[in-house]
Amino acid sequence: MKRILVISAFLLVLCAGGALADSRANYIRSNYSKFEYRIPMRDGVTLFTSVYIPNDFTKTYPVLFTRTPYRVAPYGADRYKTRLGPSEDFEKEGFIFVFQDVRGQFMSEGTFENMTEHVPAKSGGVVTNESTDTWDTIEWLMNNLDRHNGKVGIWGISYPGFFTQAGAIDSHPALKAISPQAPVSDMWGDDTFHNGAFYLIHLFRFIGWFGNPRPGLVTEWPERHKYLDFPDKYKFYLDIGPLKNVNKKYFKNTIKYWNDIVKHPNYDAFWQRKNIIPHLKNINCAVLMVGGWYDCEDLYGPLKSYRFIEDNNPGIFNSLVMGPWHHGGWGNMHGESLGDAEFGFATSKYYNEKILFPYFKHFLVDSDEEDNYEFPEAMMFETGANRWRTFDSWPPKNVEKKQLYFREDFSLSFDAPKSGKGADSYISDPDKPVPFTYDLSSRRNPRFMAEDQRFSASRPDVLVYETEPMEEDFTLAGSIMANLFVSTTGTDSDFFVKLIDVYPDSLEGFSPSRDKNDIRGQQLIVRGDAMRGRFRESMSKPKPFEPNEVTEVSFELQDVFHTFKRGHKIMIHVQSTWFPLFDRNPQKYVPNIFEADENDFITVTNTLYRKKNAASHLEVGVLK
Repeated sequence: MKRILVISAFLLVLCAGGALADSRANYIRSNYSKFEYRIPMRDGVTLFTSVYIPNDFTKTYPVLFTRTPYRVAPYGADRYKTRLGPSEDFEKEGFIFVFQDVRGQFMSEGTFENMTEHVPAKSGGVVTNESTDTWDTIEWLMNNLDRHNGKVGIWGISYPGFFTQAGAIDSHPALKAISPQAPVSDMWGDDTFHNGAFYLIHLFRFIGWFGNPRPGLVTEWPERHKYLDFPDKYKFYLDIGPLKNVNKKYFKNTIKYWNDIVKHPNYDAFWQRKNIIPHLKNINCAVLMVGGWYDCEDLYGPLKSYRFIEDNNPGIFNSLVMGPWHHGGWGNMHGESLGDAEFGFATSKYYNEKILFPYFKHFLVDSDEEDNYEFPEAMMFETGANRWRTFDSWPPKNVEKKQLYFREDFSLSFDAPKSGKGADSYISDPDKPVPFTYDLSSRRNPRFMAEDQRFSASRPDVLVYETEPMEEDFTLAGSIMANLFVSTTGTDSDFFVKLIDVYPDSLEGFSPSRDKNDIRGQQLIVRGDAMRGRFRESMSKPKPFEPNEVTEVSFELQDVFHTFKRGHKIMIHVQSTWFPLFDRNPQKYVPNIFEADENDFITVTNTLYRKKNAASHLEVGVLK
């Protein structure tokens, strides 16, 4: 009987969710009219654009605009989207919703370029970029749509986030507010590479459905590659062998972006030109930058773009929001939990109702003045303590830099080592790489960014260090720098560092029979990232290691805002593979890892030094 009741309750929840979705779709169809246009750009190319306008003719409305490479379907003026805004509040308030296929994608003319290079429009001749296409579209909308109030906002998540912030460069006068959310910004720090280590699992799947050439103007995605349906991530990518086999086995030289990656393994001019961040200037509208602490794809983008906009666009409203979400999770999850992390309440609902909607409503509906808008410089979710907190700067001003040192007996301490001796070694075998997750099924798994790491801590090729239990709550805020002193018996190697919150073995009030999740003793990852050792001195000029020579390797792990509660411990893992999240380093230096042969992959012994003149440590910001 109990089982029947549980199933019935589950079905009721599903039905309720479906009913709410149907209600929203019905409201849109009843209260909006849809139109489709081909909007001409300054070079004559037309971009396909869908427009949804409220049926109430008694008012004027602001424009909320999204530019996407992922299609504006459904196509046809009689076929409606089931959601128009980031939340239902937008549809009830009333906006003119505009969706556009970017240049070269689906029903828009022209040629698509991954991460369009920003060539300034004043460089002579007819120059087009994402900024000019946005300007030309807004100008057309202002001149051709009825019942707008003269104010435009732009928003988008991930790749549409890139188009959002690129479109604000040299802002159109009607553009009053943007919200780039998890924006792709610099592929060397975002979706393609992390400090030179290739982001294998994400790029392979992304290119497999996004990278196929377009045969012409189309409304549908190409057929999904059957090779993406594999049952075991780890085995599939290991069976590929060296990355030089990818074209032979799968892509067949048909995917331009893959071929570009293979040709450009270093941070050369090709990648530098695609970095939008240095061009985020002359932005004359409000900016609400949004990101997720557990975003494995685009954490770099919102943090670095926010900082650059803040430093180079004085006088504008510019604010940062970081929540406890995976990539885009604020748009498709309630936000009470992720993986093994629990947050205590619906963080996405709070964000959409209390942050995003009021932001656009103020700048597009009520007023475009900043001085009467009460919103903090930074609205940050504090993981570990599970609460939103506000700051007048990010990182906060009251942060003290401290060094957390690797010490003897696999301990961590804020006291530097005094001995001239001390090191720990491990064997790194590229044929038996450390898995990045316990769940190696074929489905997409964003939970690994908030996953219990005990499966990894037991590996002999993972060095594990930890503090004593915290005597009081201990909060880290801002950037983390890993400063490692290492040696390798090979001539190249990767280094991965994971910061982990270790829960006590006993928890007050915990009942195994009552509580859903047994979190006693779990090792919950807070942050982890990669460094390809050859790039330790320069991302554009790689350099091999001298075998067995002590070498400094430093890299940024990106920002955190996390509290280690009293009784918890800080743990750090150091390893040289994290597969197949990242590709395998052959560990024998070759000019281009994408062209490495099977016999280039060798087993090496890597050593981490923790002695007086080579004191490996993490530099962290401690919130006072």
